[in-house]
Amino acid sequence: MDPLILARIQFAANISFHILFPTVTIALGWVLLFFKLRFNRTGDEAWMDAYRFWVKVFALSFALGVVSGITMSFQFGTNWPGFMQHVGNIAGPLLAYEILTAFFMEATFLGIMLFGFRRVPGWLHTLATVLVAVGTTLSAFWILVLNSWMHTPQGFELRDGIAHATDWWAIVFNPSMPYRLTHMLLASALTVGFLVAGLSAWRWLKGDRAPGVRVALRTGIVMAALLAPLQAFVGDLHGLNTLEHQPAKVAAMEGNWTTQGRVPLLLFAVPDEAARENRFEIGIPLGASLILKHDPNGVVPGLDQFEGNHPPVKPVFYAFRVMVGTGLLMIAVSASAAFLLWRRGTLPVLLLRVLAGMSFAGWVATLAGWYVTEIGRQPWLVQGVLTTAQAAGPVPAGNIGLTLGMYLSLYAVLLAAYIAALFRLARKSRAKPEAGLPDGALAARAS
Repeated sequence: MDPLILARIQFAANISFHILFPTVTIALGWVLLFFKLRFNRTGDEAWMDAYRFWVKVFALSFALGVVSGITMSFQFGTNWPGFMQHVGNIAGPLLAYEILTAFFMEATFLGIMLFGFRRVPGWLHTLATVLVAVGTTLSAFWILVLNSWMHTPQGFELRDGIAHATDWWAIVFNPSMPYRLTHMLLASALTVGFLVAGLSAWRWLKGDRAPGVRVALRTGIVMAALLAPLQAFVGDLHGLNTLEHQPAKVAAMEGNWTTQGRVPLLLFAVPDEAARENRFEIGIPLGASLILKHDPNGVVPGLDQFEGNHPPVKPVFYAFRVMVGTGLLMIAVSASAAFLLWRRGTLPVLLLRVLAGMSFAGWVATLAGWYVTEIGRQPWLVQGVLTTAQAAGPVPAGNIGLTLGMYLSLYAVLLAAYIAALFRLARKSRAKPEAGLPDGALAARAS
């Protein structure tokens, strides 16, 4: 295969594996803080039981996030030396800010979170939880600043092909950063909401009726039900921002080959890049024009405007529909669960099983969204400044293929081990069922 394609696949594999774990830790730190504050206020041990279980999940996720992130930095010097050569004056400081302001803080206070509950004063343990939660969010902020700048670069000038910063405020607060950061933070919160609800539902189905399981399950459901519709709203705003700054990406997302008005919203199609048309279209008339232009006659940019300079259509088109479809399913399931808890105080076995089966639904939506974002930027690495081909290094295809195979094998083993470890932790934490509670329903008696 082409070394460039192999290098792209390798980096995609690395970042796909890595992003799973920060997606968990970013929001889980705040959930842990919520558990701790509820315990401080009420003295109810159920909240501390939930904290003790989920802080272990946080630590495991944090560890895998750190080690998987290191491999990506190696590739900047091997497969992608042109990236730092051309934009290192901007990318380097932003990555350094992430380490100096976020990673060190997370790593320092994580130990107190894990082992300090009975060894340090309560206020210090709570403060450690606050600082770790802040650190995870700061880390996401700096990484998303860099990623957003690569999509909508501003605040720099090119000298002999090298980017030099001229306005750091413009670099940090570039046009897509607020939308991209908010979208990612909500994606993390939804990932954690469904993970907490799903794993707690699995524990409940297996007979673990401990109070800590009940409060965690209720927290995850309410969190998902509140944030899933908000994510849809933010996603719409993000899409409009993308239409303004990266119209070729939106054209690929919509499978729109010709610039025109009255564009349908395609629910399904098979894009044919050779014929530059779609086959087997199923769509909602005028839908894309209404969503993107807020006008049924609105003209939507087509791929004909970007001949030879637009992303591959199929992966962007399908990934976008996986993301949206998963998001709609999350809205339906979380809303149903929250409604039943509110009206009946119980959840039927079927819904508990659905929640358990959707424990990792957030990962599916997040990965699909990242594929839309990153593949949709092609052929650019930094939009309008640096192409992917210009950043690639002269590494033989055989070398990349060998390391890619090793990465994929290792990642498959680590991912299986991570998921197995979560369920093993859940089994080990199992408590005896409380007398009088029915097997087929959740008695929502969280304090």
